[in-house]
Amino acid sequence: MNIRQLGTQTYTDVWLKMKDFTLERQDNTQDELWLLEHFPVYTQGQAGKPEHILNPSSIPVVQSDRGGQVTYHGPGQLVAYVLMDIRRRNLGIRSLVSKLERVLMYVLEEYQIESSIRCGAPGVYVNERKIASIGLRVKNGCTYHGIALNVDMDLKPFSGINPCGFAKMEMTQIAHYVPAIQIDEVNQHFVQYFLQQFYS
Repeated sequence: MNIRQLGTQTYTDVWLKMKDFTLERQDNTQDELWLLEHFPVYTQGQAGKPEHILNPSSIPVVQSDRGGQVTYHGPGQLVAYVLMDIRRRNLGIRSLVSKLERVLMYVLEEYQIESSIRCGAPGVYVNERKIASIGLRVKNGCTYHGIALNVDMDLKPFSGINPCGFAKMEMTQIAHYVPAIQIDEVNQHFVQYFLQQFYS
């Protein structure tokens, strides 16, 4: 597994690179994990409905090819893109989502944050508020896109949409529970638990 730390990136640039990587990969291409933050952007998933974008203001809206509905990405949110050959690993998409949810819950446990999952609504929740989203695409048995974990960001733009297609869905972040949180530290924990979950 190649792990790439990409800093802060424009969504469209990274999306195109993920697609290219997935289309060009061979049977023996090593899987990759890309960790980054995005400049402010709303992304609409394949199942996304325009009515869930309430007031985009000046934030761009990108029609993406991942699963799910609309969400927001911005600085202070840890994004991890999982470029994985799940066919080679005999892993179904549901198993992959479950493992990613588990990784996120272990990361939150590091900060004594109790979290849960919901049937039919992928992601991780804290006291009914969403703290992490999951949206994936599978092409030829290989995944791209991934997770977004709210660490220490401006949550106001989430009020311009129905996050993940749920009206009145409230969002939260690690900084509400750990005020001095550093995204680099969360990044390290994520990598540690990701490798444990998929490679131990």
